[in-house]
Amino acid sequence: MTITVPPDYNPKKDKDFMNPVMLEYFRRKLLKWRAELLEESNETLQSLQEGGIIEPDIADRASIETERALELRTRDRARKLISKIDEALKRIEDGSYGYCEETEEPISVQRLEARPIATLSIEAQERHERMERTHRDD
Repeated sequence: MTITVPPDYNPKKDKDFMNPVMLEYFRRKLLKWRAELLEESNETLQSLQEGGIIEPDIADRASIETERALELRTRDRARKLISKIDEALKRIEDGSYGYCEETEEPISVQRLEARPIATLSIEAQERHERMERTHRDD
């Protein structure tokens, strides 16, 4: 069964939380984001493979190495993000997407629009961050 998402669809105005159209909207949003991250990763890999140029100037070499290190850190963050996107797609499949992992209450649509991989409601996330700060200060 194919679900059509109207071009002007706005999940914030949909009254039925996580209905099939809303789920499909977020599924497509996640897939698009994932594809963009993969494309950027492929471009990075290509540029790193082509980067066998040996710079005679030590400052130029250091600059290139710094750029490569930064690019690799960025790619590592993207890889972790892709993993979180995949987890969100699994939650769409199993019916748990959009619900807080701690409270099982709905996560606000505004939060999901801003961070479609969110697993906690804003309240639960704030509690989690407060606990982290408290334990980090020990």
